[in-house]
Amino acid sequence: MTSHLHWTAVCAIDEIVPDTGVCALVNGLQVAIFHVAGRGGQLFAIDNYDPHACVAVLSRGLVGNLGERTVVASPLYKHHFDLETGQCLEMPEHAVRVFPVRTAEGKVWICA
Repeated sequence: MTSHLHWTAVCAIDEIVPDTGVCALVNGLQVAIFHVAGRGGQLFAIDNYDPHACVAVLSRGLVGNLGERTVVASPLYKHHFDLETGQCLEMPEHAVRVFPVRTAEGKVWICA
């Protein structure tokens, strides 16, 4: 079975408060989308599922930096996930997927 990836509009860019995340259901997947003001308003999209806690909570985490890395800290166990790579800094075996994200016509689009 082949899955086909396509771009889906999920919300208006101004609906995401800078330095926070939101969750969107994209093709049956919960995707956490982050609007990072410190990176010029850059957007990131990763799985919303925290593989260590086994719950969908990453969109509710705290956005920040560890050195040069832009991360989100899971609200449960505070593990840090790199928003560019999906790597869990404390437990690399618990990496999450990263999704392409872009803006067009004032909307946030996710490819999944």
